[in-house]
Amino acid sequence: MTANHRMPKLHPAVVVLAGFILVITAGMLLLKLPISTRSGVFSWIDALFTATSAVCVTGLAVVDTGGFFTAFGQGVILALIQVGGLGVMTISVTLFQWIGRGVSFRHRMVMQDLFAHTPREDIFSVVKSITLFTFSVELVGAGLLTFHWIREMPFCQALYTAVFHSVSAFCNAGFALFPDSMMRYSDNLLLNGTVCSLIVIGGIGFPVLYDLQCRVKFHRRKRCRLSVQTKTVLLTSFILIVSGALMFAVLEQLPPRGEQSISHRVLTPLFQSVTCRTAGFNTVDIAALKDATLAMMIFLMFFGASPGSCGGGVKTTTLALLTVFTLSRIRKQRRVNLFKKSVPNETLTRSMSLILISIGIIGLVLFMLLVGDSTTGHAVTGTRDPFLAYLFETVSAFGTVGLSMGVTPQLTDWGKGWIILMMIIGRVGVLTFAYIIVGTGTTNGVEYAEENLMIG
Repeated sequence: MTANHRMPKLHPAVVVLAGFILVITAGMLLLKLPISTRSGVFSWIDALFTATSAVCVTGLAVVDTGGFFTAFGQGVILALIQVGGLGVMTISVTLFQWIGRGVSFRHRMVMQDLFAHTPREDIFSVVKSITLFTFSVELVGAGLLTFHWIREMPFCQALYTAVFHSVSAFCNAGFALFPDSMMRYSDNLLLNGTVCSLIVIGGIGFPVLYDLQCRVKFHRRKRCRLSVQTKTVLLTSFILIVSGALMFAVLEQLPPRGEQSISHRVLTPLFQSVTCRTAGFNTVDIAALKDATLAMMIFLMFFGASPGSCGGGVKTTTLALLTVFTLSRIRKQRRVNLFKKSVPNETLTRSMSLILISIGIIGLVLFMLLVGDSTTGHAVTGTRDPFLAYLFETVSAFGTVGLSMGVTPQLTDWGKGWIILMMIIGRVGVLTFAYIIVGTGTTNGVEYAEENLMIG
């Protein structure tokens, strides 16, 4: 049997993971070049960590991106962010279409899994539309940010800085060229509004964006209803953003009106509520926040962005299903309904399994980080609670968020290895790894006589 006959048998999960690993490897080799760093020296583990963080659009950094890397190195990181944000398969399929080459069946399967909640015949039109929309939004964001930075930088530098942060924000990467991220601009309405908008648009998912685009485009010519997926994502995202901002403002007890401007009092909680879901930019010192605030942010980072987006986490739709499932069981209802539609039981089972597996993986990686510290005698400095700092770091990597309490540069090689693994799992998806490990075949198994168990 020829290789061409064997390759289509690869499951899309394997193809996606292999694509990410190849891009990460290429990025690591490019960042290891002397031309990529100002000092010309960069360790292999740090190059691998940075490349993984960029491709997985996480934003955790072991060095200062703006001060450590040259323009070439920053360009490599920017390219990795763009490829990782859109997805390796999206880039390859788009290029194949542009040069007139055919696309294999397994690529079609990958696109179907990534960009559609129901089977579609026009999947390549969806991919093309998403790609054009992505570049258009990033271009608009870069223009607005250029208008902001041109007041303090030369035009070329302002344009470059704007493009870098626009792509980083839309792809929910969180890489910044400033050592304090966005803290110096915490009260700037234009920058905060632009970055937050880019993060939200990039985090609600490409299927939702395409659905909304079709609604706007065809609403006059034919009846075009929003899918349950779109409605669920929009409602859940809105609730999380608003509730997160309100909780941040209450928990941190922002200073009285006389000590801060109104824009600062509104923008700070809103920015952190938006960014701690997926992006990783920050306008406050994360390590200085209260424990209750950090716990709330861990919750938001765990659920993260929406399916088919640039972000990680177990996704907003999973949180919505968990909530509705719990309410339906309390009311003793057999079926779970959303927007007058019944959710398949298989989808509910997968969502519950996803949450349990994710919690288990986070617990395992957290345990391994603590074991590494206890074995080597290494201890993180500058944080009041190492356990909380490691938990925050682990969930941030899993949700591909990129926020940190200052632990990232202090990680040992052992710790960096586990965080690298967590970033890959968070970006590719827990269920993808489950497919690769246990396969996709389903069996009824052996059915025995039932016997009840006490719970609760």
